Amino acid sequence: MLENLFQLWKTTGIYKMIYNIGEQATTFNPEFYKTLIMYVIVGVLMYLAIAKGFEPLLLLPIAFGMLLSNLPMIKDSSAIMMHTEFFTNPEYMTDGKYINVGYICQHGGLLDLLYLGVKLGIYPPLIFVGIGCMTDFGPLIANPKSILLGAAAQFGVFFTFVGALVLSALVPSINFGIKEAASIGIIGGADGPTAIYVTKSLAPALLPAIAVAAYSYMSLVPVIQPPIMKALTTKKERLVRMPQLRPVTKIEKILFPIIVTLVVVLILPTTAPLVGMLMLGNLFRECGVVKQLTETASNALMYIVVILLGTSVGASISAEAFLKMSTLKIVFLGLVAFAFGTAAGVLFGKLMCWATKGKVNPLIGSAGVSAVPMAARVSQKVGSQYDPTNFLLMNAMGPNVAGVIGTAVAAGTFLAIFGI
Repeated sequence: MLENLFQLWKTTGIYKMIYNIGEQATTFNPEFYKTLIMYVIVGVLMYLAIAKGFEPLLLLPIAFGMLLSNLPMIKDSSAIMMHTEFFTNPEYMTDGKYINVGYICQHGGLLDLLYLGVKLGIYPPLIFVGIGCMTDFGPLIANPKSILLGAAAQFGVFFTFVGALVLSALVPSINFGIKEAASIGIIGGADGPTAIYVTKSLAPALLPAIAVAAYSYMSLVPVIQPPIMKALTTKKERLVRMPQLRPVTKIEKILFPIIVTLVVVLILPTTAPLVGMLMLGNLFRECGVVKQLTETASNALMYIVVILLGTSVGASISAEAFLKMSTLKIVFLGLVAFAFGTAAGVLFGKLMCWATKGKVNPLIGSAGVSAVPMAARVSQKVGSQYDPTNFLLMNAMGPNVAGVIGTAVAAGTFLAIFGI
């Protein structure tokens, strides 16, 4: 009886977490504490998602995916749902560098199959279709100058890209290559799908850390941005009232996604998957004749893909891949990128305020990051703290949607230069 109970104990995940089970012998695992640390991180992410409501649609599936992949399993057990080695170890890859889809389909678990959508670049463009369906580009069309604020907010992306390279040259303990620096810089756009899309091509080994950093900062936009906005503006500037935007005709809204796709993709073809799908979704919304497609893309399709993306990305975040010093460096540099992007948008807003003799509220510059519509709501919230009757939301939506396009263009630039 006791022997049977001991055999049952040896099949549990707790036993696997505490001991290394080898072919010859079973030894104590001195690094089992790393699994416990991952459980703490999972708990923090779930707390932010559930208790604080910070980007719960993505943080929650990411956190649960992390939990699933860090449950200790017996080697070669059929219960293993994620094998990160299939995507990172050259032994399991074709010619040592290409994903062996056939092998994964034959030997992989559920999350391995779902993760193919990340590695093959399927999920981010599909999410962009949904974003396009849910986004009104009218404020940008009505005030084209706001695209400058969206462009200014991309300064954080390129500043951190250069900064990571400089630090790598000056600090021996930091050794990010040019592709890794580009992937880290994209975090500054506060756009999780774009960060994943770039990183899976340029620096796949950094994908777990960059995904967590990107979505964490997306969720913390209401916490990080207001202090920066208040520090860089005066009370007089925060009280600036902006004129109501002009009405935008239906033909303008229909032509906008078509023209943007033609112009951007002809200049920078690598942006086609992201910008093209974003504009396709917006065309669905504005043409008025495909209501069923609009509803499906902005609801059912969008949320199904969010579940698949979040869970599979979370599952790729194992203790071995995540608990490294490089992760802390990435999280710090990501924060720098996001903070500098916000600051650059606000400072350019101050410049436009001066140039227009007080007709632009600098607070809307912070909305130039890609977190739509959260960043625009933060601009409205901070402005209303000083004048509850000052409605900045629609004016802030212009830079916000411009930021979505700007981050996609920045991503396409990195992909074009550093190559896929």
